[in-house]
Amino acid sequence: MSQAQSSYSTVAIIGKRGDARVAETLRAVAVALLARRQSGQIQAVLAPAEDRPEMPGLDLEFVPLDELAARSRLAIVVGGDGTLLGAGRALAPHGVPILGVNRGRLGFMVDVLPEDLGGTLDSVLNGELAVEERLLLEARLRRAHPDIGAGELPLLRAVNDVVVRNQASIRMIEFETWLDGEFISEHRADGIVVATPTGSTAYALSGGGPVLHPSLSAVALVPICPHTLSDRPIVVPAGGTIRIVLRGEAGGVNVTCDGQVSVVLNSGDAVEITSSPHPLRLIHPRNYSFFELLRSKLHWGRGPSANVERI
Repeated sequence: MSQAQSSYSTVAIIGKRGDARVAETLRAVAVALLARRQSGQIQAVLAPAEDRPEMPGLDLEFVPLDELAARSRLAIVVGGDGTLLGAGRALAPHGVPILGVNRGRLGFMVDVLPEDLGGTLDSVLNGELAVEERLLLEARLRRAHPDIGAGELPLLRAVNDVVVRNQASIRMIEFETWLDGEFISEHRADGIVVATPTGSTAYALSGGGPVLHPSLSAVALVPICPHTLSDRPIVVPAGGTIRIVLRGEAGGVNVTCDGQVSVVLNSGDAVEITSSPHPLRLIHPRNYSFFELLRSKLHWGRGPSANVERI
């Protein structure tokens, strides 16, 4: 008997390459989806063309990533948080919701356990789980001297953070920060992290920044090892334009998005960071709790005592 067709008619599967555990789970996901295609619940199952060697013998459509992003109505990402970051940047402009299956170490964003995938997948395809939207950042480089380097940087997206720092040595760098044309401060530090609420529990947290609830429309600016101890993190509203201008010597300074995309900066260059109009869309398992995630992944405190009634 055929099942009622899901609103997620075309499903993509994306996994971390070269990992045997991921390949095993990815194959299980593919088999489960192909069964649902056979029953008529979904119409097509896509995978990146580069993943064909990872999934031999499976009747999937292997397509370029840009075509996969444009055609998909749902994506299942298998791997760690880094795998989801890369997929999220590609899929967000097309509004594709992502279900993350944890085959990494921390699993802060990929929060479905492989053993729970079957039931969770049924709930997703039946439309029983809500989609959460997360703030993304967009960064563009403005060259002080367009004849140096490659001119303007194409628009980049970041799920976690945009980071400006000296990658080549431990020397501090000098830079200014601005918000919507208003001067914030001059800094001498190893760099600065501009983090979304999602990224507030990543590099920014290690740098002493605050944890931001993912529902907030805000951005954290966290100096990295500042020379002046009063140069503290600050949280600003999302929606404005954050401008970071590099001053002084700038040998080895890079701007990096999510630790995965990096471009060299020169003295006088500016990085402009804005909120993306395309949010990251995540689907969580039924028992998802952000505060439980903080307790379990970051080992914060304990749960309430057994004899204390929850309000």
